[in-house]
Amino acid sequence: MMSLPIISAQQRMAERKGVKLLMLGKSGIGKTTRLKDLDPATTLFLDIEAGDLAVADWPGDAIRPASWPESRDFFVFLAGPDKSLPPESAFSQAHYDHVVVKFGDPAQLERYQTFFLDSITQLSRQCFAWCKTQPGAVSDRSGKPDLRAAYGLLGQEMVGALTHLQHARGKNVIFVAILDERLDDYNRKVFVPQIEGSKTSLELPGIVDEVVTLAEIKADDGSAYRAFVTHTLNPYGFPAKDRSGRLDLLEPPHLGALIAKCAGASPVSAATPTHIESQE
Repeated sequence: MMSLPIISAQQRMAERKGVKLLMLGKSGIGKTTRLKDLDPATTLFLDIEAGDLAVADWPGDAIRPASWPESRDFFVFLAGPDKSLPPESAFSQAHYDHVVVKFGDPAQLERYQTFFLDSITQLSRQCFAWCKTQPGAVSDRSGKPDLRAAYGLLGQEMVGALTHLQHARGKNVIFVAILDERLDDYNRKVFVPQIEGSKTSLELPGIVDEVVTLAEIKADDGSAYRAFVTHTLNPYGFPAKDRSGRLDLLEPPHLGALIAKCAGASPVSAATPTHIESQE
């Protein structure tokens, strides 16, 4: 007789869940360089930008998806299948079985604890280029490109893919995106991720556990330093969210230490850096 498959509190607390984190920051602030904070032996670099000059000397493994279908193949291989999806869908069991034949035994991923994706900004452009070639992005009446339909498909594809990747059990998943400064309809300064389409930008903060902005902060003495802004309510207006409840408003710009603190593997408080670091 089968019993209810209850996961006990002890079992649940013993599981390695992994931290799902979105790191934002203006261009050149040093986002990609934070890869050097991670253990190269246990980190896989998803180099969507193909612009890894800042981390050329980082001795870890990398993959470089060149198209949206290839990115989806990597995502399902890294995160496993979604068994609730029909066989013809991306990220289904059939899709997973196909990429296992293509890429080999998934056991080769066991040594990785962290996936570092740089960047969602470029990934969205890659996805949009693919969306514009799909039959649904062409008007039935005129036969001309239908950008509204293409953007609708873009939102579905991006949210579906990022949600699937962040479901990778026991892995840290780090998403990187450029942060833009804009003026809203009331001429107020706002910060938004630089991502094609609006759906992904709106829904992404709800997909991940942590949202941090790597920013240059002015100290009381007039000097400047870089830090992670981690709280939703912050005096700088940067997007941020701390679901772990373990982070201070400003954290030192060391990604490995930040992940450990989110996971409860380090002291609750950490000193704020008092100097500015070299830029990316």
